[in-house]
Amino acid sequence: MEDFDAQWNYSDVAATEKTFKELLAISTDKEPLYILQLQTQIARTYSLRSLFTEAHNALDAVEKQLPVTPGLAHVRYYLERGRTFTSSRKAAEARTHFELAKSTAEELKLEFYTIDALHMLAIIAPPDESIRLHLEGIVKAEGSKDEKARNWLGSLYNNLGWSYFDLKEYEKALSIFLRALQWRESKQSAAEIFLAKWCVARTLRALNRVEDALKIQLALFEESSTTDNPDGYVHEELGELFLLKHDQLKFPFHFEKAYELLSDDMHMQRNEPARLERMKRLAGI
Repeated sequence: MEDFDAQWNYSDVAATEKTFKELLAISTDKEPLYILQLQTQIARTYSLRSLFTEAHNALDAVEKQLPVTPGLAHVRYYLERGRTFTSSRKAAEARTHFELAKSTAEELKLEFYTIDALHMLAIIAPPDESIRLHLEGIVKAEGSKDEKARNWLGSLYNNLGWSYFDLKEYEKALSIFLRALQWRESKQSAAEIFLAKWCVARTLRALNRVEDALKIQLALFEESSTTDNPDGYVHEELGELFLLKHDQLKFPFHFEKAYELLSDDMHMQRNEPARLERMKRLAGI
């Protein structure tokens, strides 16, 4: 992977764009293919902010400069074109580009990018196909000698868990989420361990194991309170759990906090307005 990959900050995509453009400005002595790859990542900063015209324009410029012989720049181009189509809800166009990314990466024996393409194909696939693709990615990652390729496992386990969850196969989902938690704990990443525990607790609620779910969510609530980093999704789950327990004092409090923390989230506004409205209603706002 090129050195600019380490500059990604997904929590501040605009800052990442600025960093990449600064790198681009001083990259005149770099190989043309390095510059093309860097430009695909600038395009990604646009698509992540729903600036789809800007993203496609940037990728159009890359496409015109790609050499005839397929290489890593082609794979990155296909991936980012596909991600841009995915973000703009054009699954058919996205699939075409992810399949090109996968076949090209496989031909070049680039395991990291093969798995990236598989994981993106799984994201846009129907649940049954998504499970097959995630399992294919997991087999490749678990069997890889490339540490960067193996590092896909956390995301693959998580996404596979949600595919099972969406099919209401909650026991299978729980098994996979527990495997994801174990993997995250082996990497000692606090933020990812926090999320993995939340996924386990959410599935426990789906299985009507309310007390088990509550124990985990309360621990996450305490952890986020200690670090002064309140989490809206934890508050939402605590609201749902206390609602199941008919605790008329606690569930409105947590739904109010959840709404306060999540109502400005653009993803929630665009994709789950009913969920936000439920929080607001149950909070009594």
